[in-house]
Amino acid sequence: MKDFQDIDAHLEDWSALRAAVDFSGILIGNGASRTIWEDFAYDSLFENARTVEEKPLSPSELSVFDALQTRSFEQALGALKTTSRVNKALAVSSAAPRNRYYAIKEALINTIHTVHIPWRLVQPSTLATIHAELATYATVFTSNYDLLNYWATLHAPGIDDLFRSADSSFDLRNTHTDATRILYLHGGLHLVRNLDGTARKLPSTDSTLLSSFAINNTIKTLDDVPLFVSEGKVEEKLKSIRSSDYLSFCYEQLLNHEGALCIFGHDLGPQDKHLVEAIGQARISTLAISVSGRSDGFVRQQKRRYMELFEGSNVELRFFTARTHPLGNPALSVPVER
Repeated sequence: MKDFQDIDAHLEDWSALRAAVDFSGILIGNGASRTIWEDFAYDSLFENARTVEEKPLSPSELSVFDALQTRSFEQALGALKTTSRVNKALAVSSAAPRNRYYAIKEALINTIHTVHIPWRLVQPSTLATIHAELATYATVFTSNYDLLNYWATLHAPGIDDLFRSADSSFDLRNTHTDATRILYLHGGLHLVRNLDGTARKLPSTDSTLLSSFAINNTIKTLDDVPLFVSEGKVEEKLKSIRSSDYLSFCYEQLLNHEGALCIFGHDLGPQDKHLVEAIGQARISTLAISVSGRSDGFVRQQKRRYMELFEGSNVELRFFTARTHPLGNPALSVPVER
């Protein structure tokens, strides 16, 4: 590893880098969403749900997370759904787990609507820009669970999310495609977990999905559990990934990715150790990483951190200025309403 002083502050221009290297894939992180909507800058969906103005998580709901030793909404809701069904089968009152289920889901819904960009503010030109960029790769990996990438895939044909069954479920036996494929490594707001653990895409149009997320999930039935790995320790994320055939498939595809990979807007922090390990094990020749250039010292610090993350691997690291990438164009930014 180079000494800090030996690391320069030079960042490449994405256009020149793209012209020189044939990238087979891109891994998109929260930085791409923040380019468009700054409210995506929240650190923790769970912490937001504790403080959201309308019906935040109560001590009773928080005790469920504590008992499961998790901060994952998916795990908490899934456990309560199972408990309620088992209690009903055993003729035991299921009121308590059922009520906690509704309360936690309502807090989640309120939080999502607090931080997510409204559909009416998303410009068609923004979706066109995102779609055009995603379609240049064979595989798009994203760890974001917001709806921006999904809305972009609906904007025009050419990107396959692999949810092709009659009921919009994912089928491991039907994953081949000649189109760009998009893989949601941590699930998404438009995905739900079926009772058997399989994944299904919600039937909704682009303009109604965010609102229907609330409407469909406040009906007083034990309905679908949202499939997205919101946060938590690496062990929690891997547990959620292993319990879903879809998420396991996506993670395996990252593990086996070949060629050059662009990483845009992804911090790859300690909570994403599983992604770093997968990239390190993949057969990647070149790894191009976006850096939001501030001071020279900050750029050198970021370059050193990524060098340390992938130390020992044979991958060539390249660094480029985030704002020169189509997904980092400052012109995409939408002012946040207050």
